[in-house]
Amino acid sequence: MEGPFKYIKEGNGKVSRVIRMGTRKSQLARIQTDSVAGRLKELYPDIHLEIVAMSTIGDKILDTALSKIGEKSLFTKELENALERNEVDIVVHSLKDLPTSLPPGFTIGAILQRENPHDAVVLHPKNAGLTLDSLPEKSVIGTSSLRRAAQLKKRFPQLEFENIRGNLNTRLKKLDEKDDYAAIILAAAGLKRMGWDSRISQILGPEDCMYAVGQGALAVEVRAQDKDILEMVSVLCHPDTVLQCISERAFLKQLEGGCSVPVAVHTEVKGSMLYLTGAVYSLDGADCLKDTMQTVVEIDNKVSESAQECVHVGVTANCVSSSALEAAEKLGMDLANALLNKGAKDILTTARKLNDAR
Repeated sequence: MEGPFKYIKEGNGKVSRVIRMGTRKSQLARIQTDSVAGRLKELYPDIHLEIVAMSTIGDKILDTALSKIGEKSLFTKELENALERNEVDIVVHSLKDLPTSLPPGFTIGAILQRENPHDAVVLHPKNAGLTLDSLPEKSVIGTSSLRRAAQLKKRFPQLEFENIRGNLNTRLKKLDEKDDYAAIILAAAGLKRMGWDSRISQILGPEDCMYAVGQGALAVEVRAQDKDILEMVSVLCHPDTVLQCISERAFLKQLEGGCSVPVAVHTEVKGSMLYLTGAVYSLDGADCLKDTMQTVVEIDNKVSESAQECVHVGVTANCVSSSALEAAEKLGMDLANALLNKGAKDILTTARKLNDAR
């Protein structure tokens, strides 16, 4: 029982391995981590789970737009530091917070079944019953995302968009207790996980607002060399979600996008086909390049041993065949290259410069 692992002696004399789970301190992060802990406990009743909560840079800097901070691992760095120091064994993240390239020595060992990935409109109580279409002209909509603002400015030119920061609780409080915003835009997944479905006034479909890469999916990050932990968490993988998110992450990585540029996606698995729609926008939404591509992904549950070591955009997924993973990654890269050939680089470079100058 040597090494970095921790063990505990139960009352019945039985020795259990302690798995320490790292998480951000926010209520939503704790709920997400607790849900993963619950799944692990069901699958492995003998393990003992300990939850270690910590604050990240993104939790501490609340007065600046995320896109202006310029740090790719805003919500993940401190958690990864703890993972590196063996202070935790696994970390639960919202996948959309994880950069497309992880630091050496780390991998995403599981992507769980996706919650609704779309964005939701949450109205100020005085606007109950309205939609973005029916709100009065010049109504102010709060969003911290360049991606949401770019798409919605184009789709709803009569509305105004302003930055709003803070965790879900803070943003809802700012909406309800002040008159600054007519509505705010939030990820439906977070609202649902918090049990706040009743606050969702409208779900925005892809024709109004496509979502962020990885939105709505939870990821479990582990040390790449911890093969036993990797094997343990791999059973949490949801094959369709894994394929969708690998194609989305490959698309973003090939575009060299991040928080500071408006990039949006929409993916679907239908039978053995994976469809990916991707788009890049200017900050005001006026310029847009968008396309859809598809590929065949045969989901074969008989995965070969060698497939277990394959890593695709930071993800080790031994729940899906390597051929399907490769096809999903290639789809994302091909779509990004198609947009780059049409001039996506210029749109993104301009968006980055304008954002930096703000």
